[in-house]
Amino acid sequence: MKNQEIARAFSEIADLLELKGENPFRIRAYRRAAQNIESLSRDIAKLSEDELTAIPGIGKDLAGKIREFLSHGSMEALESLRQEVPPGLTGIMSVPGVGPRTARLLFERLNVRDVDELEALAREGRLQGLPGIRKKTEENILRGIEMLKRGRERQPLGKVLPVAEDIIEKLKGVSGIGKLRLAGSLRRWKETIKDIDILATSSEPQGMMNAFVRLPGVREVLLKGPTKSSVILGEGLQVDLRVVEEGSFGAALQYFTGSKAHNIRIREMAIKRGLKINEYGVFREEDGKRVGGEKEEDVYRLVGLPYIPPELREDSGEIEAAIEGRLPRLVTLEDIRGDLHVHSKWSDGSHDIEELVTAARELGYQYIAITDHSKGLGIAGGLTPEEVLEQKQEVDALNKKLRGFRVFTGAEVDIRSDGTLDLPDEVLKQLDFVVASIHSGFRQSSRQLTMRLVSAMKNPYVRVIAHPTGRIIGERDAYEIDMKEFMRVAKETKTALEINAYPMRLDLSDRHAREAKRLGIPIVVNTDTHIVTQFKYMRYGVAIARRGWLEPGDIINTLNLKDLERFINQGVSVKKP
Repeated sequence: MKNQEIARAFSEIADLLELKGENPFRIRAYRRAAQNIESLSRDIAKLSEDELTAIPGIGKDLAGKIREFLSHGSMEALESLRQEVPPGLTGIMSVPGVGPRTARLLFERLNVRDVDELEALAREGRLQGLPGIRKKTEENILRGIEMLKRGRERQPLGKVLPVAEDIIEKLKGVSGIGKLRLAGSLRRWKETIKDIDILATSSEPQGMMNAFVRLPGVREVLLKGPTKSSVILGEGLQVDLRVVEEGSFGAALQYFTGSKAHNIRIREMAIKRGLKINEYGVFREEDGKRVGGEKEEDVYRLVGLPYIPPELREDSGEIEAAIEGRLPRLVTLEDIRGDLHVHSKWSDGSHDIEELVTAARELGYQYIAITDHSKGLGIAGGLTPEEVLEQKQEVDALNKKLRGFRVFTGAEVDIRSDGTLDLPDEVLKQLDFVVASIHSGFRQSSRQLTMRLVSAMKNPYVRVIAHPTGRIIGERDAYEIDMKEFMRVAKETKTALEINAYPMRLDLSDRHAREAKRLGIPIVVNTDTHIVTQFKYMRYGVAIARRGWLEPGDIINTLNLKDLERFINQGVSVKKP
């Protein structure tokens, strides 16, 4: 929980500095620190001073601010900045599309102090006429406000899951605890989450409830009962804990995992067999005798179905597939053999290439591709053609020393507004793995955006389109493209589409990944790593792949090193298992 709080504090400092027009490098340092802290897999409160300053972007100054926050719950630097900036302006900046310059303009010209005032003025058309604000700008601001409101109701999976897992770890130490599992949409790995559902068994349920409502980070207790309690965390998340009997745990887990539509179908099947299913178990209608429910598999077995993985439980064809024996053998994290979208210090990553190799090998990977940005993305320190070839020399030399592991040379090349690429073909053809992506012009017409992607896919050296729809969950909607045409050309050109595992992207979505599978388009699941701890984001990408019904044979980076080299050199198909 502290990781999230400190990351938010550093992000707010960056916002306030930006509102004041401070040094952009200082602002960027706080944003980088916030991102790196948010991606930590360890509790920051338990790190030593040396471990703290080993986090990329955290020097002695920021480490001191972290220690100050851990000791006092606040940072003097943040409190001081809050006094200098009119209240409410950071809230206005939280609206997607409203930057610091616009926020200052709105405050100075119209005295706008909060999002509600901004929405009212935009709906009345009173923002038009201010410098740089036209009717289209007002419409974008209103869309941003709507997105912000949606974000208050549902939060990104990548922000909620670490909080939920932290709660689980703390509850494991409570006396009398038995089984303990996450349920609800979190267990189904939905990309946005409304609340956290936890299911448990315990020989001392009252003690467990006492411990639960006293957890660090609890802001409000909504309900405290003998077998169910609900709290609100500082993040605004509701968490529900239920304690059930051992004999009911499987049925309860199935029931509270959902989805509602899936459960309705299962219960309809039960009725036809003279059974009744609820969170307490599976019962015979004729005499009320419980015939199952201790294990989740009981529920499916008793209605004549094989076990259906949680990620598929959306009533989107999984029942029919189970009946007909067509359930996919979903990809697992263990199937992944490497990561083909990784950034190093050559552009905006935090590590040199050898450090990335060490971290990847510790995960059991057989390869990575170094895909630093091209020159057009100046803010990310993009590489010139000469630097790309210089980096290739470094990678080639490193590969000569490696055994059982390979670093593929690559680049994340920017797709310009006219559809051309930011690196010449004579450079691209010398690389193993070229990733192409859009980083600007998100508000262009659907026709132009589609043209840019299609043009990139027709380049013979482009292997992958990265984060194809450009969305940032809760911050930026997917840009509008002709998805049918996009996928048609991907299939025609045999261009792989990426599921970007960065938890604020998860792009392609599960729906689009499933359509790509139907069309036979290869998929690659990448982390877009900029710091080694982000390699662990792979689990989010795999979860989206599973929700998209993907099997190992649908995904390029499930291939072992030898087969991937053949795929790259000869363009062979991904093998079906």
